[in-house]
Amino acid sequence: MLVVIANDLPPAVRGRMKLWFIEPRPNVFVSGVKDAVAKTVVDYLYDHCPRESGLMVFRRIPAAPGYEIRGVGDTKRDLIEISGLQLVIEKQILSGPAA
Repeated sequence: MLVVIANDLPPAVRGRMKLWFIEPRPNVFVSGVKDAVAKTVVDYLYDHCPRESGLMVFRRIPAAPGYEIRGVGDTKRDLIEISGLQLVIEKQILSGPAA
């Protein structure tokens, strides 16, 4: 499985993505392509999308934990790795008294 979330894709790339993926929301693509095809698609995205596209790619892999997350450009979300597990930071919790 492959999930691609982008801030903004070039029109040509977005059109090509719609060939193999469903787009449940604008610039969110989901597909059940095989692992070899997923790698080819990810390589295509990295080659044809500028950093401003803000790509976050979730790809199934055969090793633990079963997925890999990669980001390119300003994804508006930070990635963190804890004990080998990749996670997406949703909110920054500020320490100190609440205002």
